[in-house]
Amino acid sequence: MNPLLSMAIISLDNIKSGEIFLVKELFLGYEWKRLSWGERTNLGLLFIDQVRNDPSLNVTILPKTASNHLKYKKM
Repeated sequence: MNPLLSMAIISLDNIKSGEIFLVKELFLGYEWKRLSWGERTNLGLLFIDQVRNDPSLNVTILPKTASNHLKYKKM
């Protein structure tokens, strides 16, 4: 598994049930800013694929934000 995806999945433990979040919020600000655009995009694709294929994560995909970022909700 991609190390960034692993970090994001582990960080889901910090999200409370019912909370809405973006993938970038699963990382500290400086960690996210250090990632290249390509790494961020790739991580987003990997994360949505993981959410779709692993119901045990208890995460729902919501409509995109005005800035075209996918939102998620932890169930």
